Formats: sequence, structure tokens, C-alpha cells
Amino acid sequence: MAYDDQNIFARILRNELPAIKVYEDDQVLAFMDIMPQAEGHTLVIPKTPAVTLLDLPPEAAAYTIQIVQKIAKAIETALNAKGIVLMQLSGAAAGQTVPHVHFHLIPSSVHELGRHAVQMGDQEKIKALAEKIKALL
Repeated sequence: MAYDDQNIFARILRNELPAIKVYEDDQVLAFMDIMPQAEGHTLVIPKTPAVTLLDLPPEAAAYTIQIVQKIAKAIETALNAKGIVLMQLSGAAAGQTVPHVHFHLIPSSVHELGRHAVQMGDQEKIKALAEKIKALL
């Protein structure tokens, strides 16, 4: 599948749509999921245009996973999380809903997860959680 530069994450990267940002550098952006499966649900995306993990160049994949680990540590500390679920869904058949490769960091256990993208989260609460995470980065 060809990369669609009008997908929601591409538009967030161009600052055409808002995001509650947790971390950003020249290669990666991390922001809060506005339809979280658990409090503190954070997304990490490479700035490289790629639909799935298989489309992402190895160097970008390696760098992105380093940032995923950095963000996960901050979430764990900021939210006193007992565990973090890391999900990466590649392709619509696997449940990927946005055609830009991304990683979900969800502070919880698999027994506590809600369904993804079912209900909009409380934006003020999400912003407050983002500040706690950002303070540790």
C-alpha cells in the first residue's frame, strides 16, 4: 500500500492537527492517544513516512524503538505503572487503524485494557498525564 500523506498522523506531524505531545525530536514524535485504552496510553511514531513496520527502514526502526523504551520508562515512573503493554499493529488485518507505523505504550496489565478507539478520553486528564510523563524526559 502506498503511503497516504493525508493520514491523521502525517497531518499531526505537519502540525495541521493538534496533539498532546510528550516527546519530539527530528526523527520521532510521542503523543497521548485521545481514545486511550488506559490512562497514560501514549503513541510513538517515526517521522519517516511508512505504513507498517515492514515499510520502515531498519535505521528508523532501530531509533524509534530506542525512543519507545525511553518513553516507556518515563510512563512507568510518572504513573507508577506496574506494567506496560507495547503494541504495534501492522496492516488493517492486524487491527491497524491509522496507515502510519506507530507503537502503543499502555500502562496497565492485559487484564485491565479497554477496547481501542471506542470512546474519547477526558482531554484535560490526558493533558495532565502528559505533563507528568514529559517531566521525566
